Amino acid sequence: MKSKMKKPVFSFSIVAVFLIVIFMISSGFYSQTAEVTSESIVAGELIIETPSVEAIEKNADTEVQSENKPMPIYGDWRVFTMADGLPSNKVNAVKIDADRILVGTDRGLAVLENGEWSVYTPEDGLAHRNVISIDVNEDNGDVWIGTMNGLNRWSAGVFERFDQFNSGLANNVVYDVSAGPRYTWIATTAGANRYDTYTNQWKIFNEETSPMHEPWCYGITSAGNKAWIAAWGGGVLEYNNDTDEFRVYRDPDGHFQISLFPDDGLVHDITTGVAFDNGTLWVSTYFGAGRYNGQRWWGYHDHVSGLTSNFINAVNAKNSIAYFATDNGLNTFDGTTWVTYNTNHDTGKGITTITHGDTERQMVTDTSISHGFIWNMDARDDVIWVATSMGLSTARIVGYVDETIL
Repeated sequence: MKSKMKKPVFSFSIVAVFLIVIFMISSGFYSQTAEVTSESIVAGELIIETPSVEAIEKNADTEVQSENKPMPIYGDWRVFTMADGLPSNKVNAVKIDADRILVGTDRGLAVLENGEWSVYTPEDGLAHRNVISIDVNEDNGDVWIGTMNGLNRWSAGVFERFDQFNSGLANNVVYDVSAGPRYTWIATTAGANRYDTYTNQWKIFNEETSPMHEPWCYGITSAGNKAWIAAWGGGVLEYNNDTDEFRVYRDPDGHFQISLFPDDGLVHDITTGVAFDNGTLWVSTYFGAGRYNGQRWWGYHDHVSGLTSNFINAVNAKNSIAYFATDNGLNTFDGTTWVTYNTNHDTGKGITTITHGDTERQMVTDTSISHGFIWNMDARDDVIWVATSMGLSTARIVGYVDETIL
């Protein structure tokens, strides 16, 4: 057990701090959320709202409510590669679909069912061999697949293809997809889409129809009557299906490569993923992670928390636990405790690190995640599946964080 020293969030001259603060006050950077309707975008209007001081103080100490469940520890790792039946070791996406595992690689869709692998390629109807994202409509079982050249709906064994020419898809490069009971949300390189599976109607959100600064959308998620879009350089856009309004979350520090005021808002505008679970919005960026409970923000960086890298490719959230895919291992966090997983490439051993406050404990395990560069993950019950740049990894819960471990 060792104490983890915290480094300062920023370090520069007093003069620079003074000038930046003056600039932020004069420019109104303290306003960090906005609600926008489609009509007001056309008219060029932007309504800025900020939480009241009372609301911020009331929720200042609010943490993620984990229903008193302890933080799980995964172990007994198993790795799948081309030698086991994968079409490629570069795994971009993974989704648990009841008793089968759906895996997106750069050489096709792989499905593990009853211990056997099946591979689907463009010859089978796949839009493109490079599968980037996967989601499942829990109501009807339809599988939605985002690729480098179009979108698929895989239903009753048939691949239906959507692209810019036969549908309202904003762009053929589909980075992320979120399938709800009625609406399927799609993040592309030229905007986001909402597809109504009841009426077959498409809606496009880009720099002309929404408050996006750029239409490059990396991540998307939906829950209830809302959807959240991770827009490159534009922070996070929250859309309300009932009111047709947007609320925009931006970095109050602007484009600085520092966190000038910790926990003042979104950590950075270059967002890569969003996840919503149990009333909490989790955000991944290339400069750290963020958490929003509807009233206030928390920011996390690798030099002041258990996060192993600020470079985060994606985020998922289940049962009040966030899962971050970084370039330096898998990170899990429940708002209080971090548990991270990496591999020692020299020994092949696994490295599990637990961080709680200033206390850190590292454990070496016989089994290991296949690689430290993580693209995505999915967890259900006591099992997790992880997409890495060198194979697919899976593990089960082997214990929980408690006082005896710390």
